[in-house]
Formats: sequence, structure tokens, C-alpha cells
Amino acid sequence: MDSSNAPTKKGRSCIKWTDAMDKAMLDVFVEYFNKGDRAQNGWKPHVYTAAVKKVMEKCTVELTKDNIIARSKTFDKHYVIVNNMLSQSGFGWDDDKNMISVEDDVWNNYAKANKDAASYRYKVIKYWDMISTLYNRDRATGEGARTANESTAEMAEEIANTTATNKDANSSTKDDEDRPKKRYRSDDSIATMLGDKLDNFTAVFKADAPEPPPKPASPEEIWALLGGIPELEDDQLLAIYDVLVADDRKFKSLLALPERMKKKWVLKKIST
Repeated sequence: MDSSNAPTKKGRSCIKWTDAMDKAMLDVFVEYFNKGDRAQNGWKPHVYTAAVKKVMEKCTVELTKDNIIARSKTFDKHYVIVNNMLSQSGFGWDDDKNMISVEDDVWNNYAKANKDAASYRYKVIKYWDMISTLYNRDRATGEGARTANESTAEMAEEIANTTATNKDANSSTKDDEDRPKKRYRSDDSIATMLGDKLDNFTAVFKADAPEPPPKPASPEEIWALLGGIPELEDDQLLAIYDVLVADDRKFKSLLALPERMKKKWVLKKIST
């Protein structure tokens, strides 16, 4: 990885950057990135101050805010060039070697069209995961970007809302279980329900009620039957008439007999 900031400007000394210094600076950036202190075109002033302090304490070096800004711009350049390569077919990232992985023919074609990437064929760039997070403009400053704190806060709020909703739902369910059940029906539903109940009651009543006794034969029916039996004397007719009027079952029995047997049946009944 590059170990110096160039070109040197007035007010900024040229220093050699080590991996430990890079790590210390990036750790500070990640910390404040998660707090949402990333500005549109860089970091807020207090972030640079914290980075200077951290690198000086960790690595026992003297440096200024300008050194931090210059090194941050170097990482930004690395990200733009490498990320563009990784978006092309045939390019990958080797986590063990901390550099791009690509076949020679793919690289040669790409390098011809992208002169600024020529020195990146075997360039070692450590802490790529941190760099790709911090310098990804869509993630760091793009519209709709979220910090870790914002995501955590939203998650906490969602959990709280879900808990409250579940609590209300459980409370409502318990109240519903405790109170007597009440069902509301429209007028048509009530009429239908009452009609069904009445039909059921009628059916049960009819099933339990005894069948009414059969209607007895009228005197006219008895005389009509007796008038059809030949050769009966008046006394015999009157005698059997009294029997049939008093016992409808005997009338039904006589009615069911064949014509040839009716006279014998009558004579038998009045003789006993």
C-alpha cells in the first residue's frame, strides 16, 4: 500500500504511512461512520481531530489534519479504481493477497482502456472491507443511506412497536375471552334464525305428538255398506248397525271383507 502522501503542500509535512497507521485512522473513521458523522464531501472536523489523536497515540508519530485528509483521499482513489474493476466481468478480490485477481488477457484489455488503473495489477491494498464501506458513496452519503445507529434505532423502535402491538393484541384477546360473547345479526338474520328455530320446534313437536285416532265411520257410510249386503232382514240390519256404530274397528273389518263373506260375518256377529 502507498506509504506516503504526494504531492507535498505548504503546511503539510510528507510522512510515510504504515499499515498500523492506516488501521488506526480507518478504525476512527468506521467508529464515526457508524455514528453518522460522515459529511457530503468528507468527514466532519471533529472526526479528523479524533483520527489525528488516535494515530499519534497508537503509532507514536507526529502528523496533522492535512495528513489525514490526504491519506483519506488516497483511499478514496483506491476505492474508485478498484471498485470499477470489480464491477467488470473477470475481476475478483483476493482476500489472502489483498489485491485484485484477474487473468492476464482480461487485465491487458482492461488496462489498455483504463490507463489510471495500470499500477493496480499487483497493488496490495489492505483493509479493503473497511475502505469499501467508508468510501462507497452510495452507502456513505447517497440518498437514503443509513448509519448503523439509525438502523439500530429503527430496529429498536420496530421491536418496541411489535411488542406493544402484541401486548395490546393479547390484552384484547384476553378481554374478549373474559367478556360474554355477543353476536350481532341483521333483521333478516334474526328472522331467518327464528324461522329455523320454529321449524325445528314444530318438527320435534310433531315427532313427539301421538297420531290422532282415525275418524270413525259416519252413519251414512255404515248404512251404505249394509245396504249392499243382500237378503238381510230389518231386524238383522238394525242389530248389526248398532254393533258397527259402537265399534268402528268392526266396521273397518266388514269393509275389508270380500262381498261373498260379508253376510256370513254379519250373521255371526249378531248371533253372539
